[in-house]
Amino acid sequence: MKQKILSSLIVLLMPFIVFCQNGTVQDANIPKDAPVNVKLTDFKNNVLNNEIVIFKSKLNGKEYQGLTDSLGKFSFRLPVGDKYEIYILGFKDSTLNDNVLTIPPTTGKAYYKNPFIVDIQHMPAKSFILEDCNFETGKADLKEESYKVIDELVAYLNRKDDERIELGGHTDNVGNAKKNQILSEARANTVRTYLLSKGIDPNRVTAKGYGLSKPIASNKTAEGRAQNRRTEVTIL
Repeated sequence: MKQKILSSLIVLLMPFIVFCQNGTVQDANIPKDAPVNVKLTDFKNNVLNNEIVIFKSKLNGKEYQGLTDSLGKFSFRLPVGDKYEIYILGFKDSTLNDNVLTIPPTTGKAYYKNPFIVDIQHMPAKSFILEDCNFETGKADLKEESYKVIDELVAYLNRKDDERIELGGHTDNVGNAKKNQILSEARANTVRTYLLSKGIDPNRVTAKGYGLSKPIASNKTAEGRAQNRRTEVTIL
């Protein structure tokens, strides 16, 4: 699931090009890539640590990534003569639309001495749906294909080890409301139990059933009912 980040801001500062003097720098020592300094904050200027920022080449599709430190920063180098789309990796890819870092090409012994400055303001998603997390009909037993997405959630929680989450179980409106409530609680707890079995701290994960009370689509169609049967993750 790719979520568009509609309220994001990026500031790009371009450095000057430095030309090496003949005889002072050997060709083998001339930096071929440009230095890039990245800083990531929210809209209140709070640093965002342990976030993966991806720079995707528009030339060949290759991805370069860095992990923000306790100050919300990291530094790395990128090939020159390319444009890079910038993504922030949440649980699934979250795109910073229309934000592109352009690093013009250099010629001869010219190189970038000072870094490109990339300041990003970003609001992480507060909730997301576990797509393809499916259960046996009328039961709280996970289908085999569900473990892949839950394992991705385990990896996410291991990276974001300061986050606490709620697992919300939801059903459609078919059948008895009370039974749907009980079923939704059981399904949320099934996912929680699996997370704990993978080493996630139980204090970081709560489970709650909402039954049929919070539909996100019409229950009048099979497609809508399928959307309403879901497990939703909320960052606490």
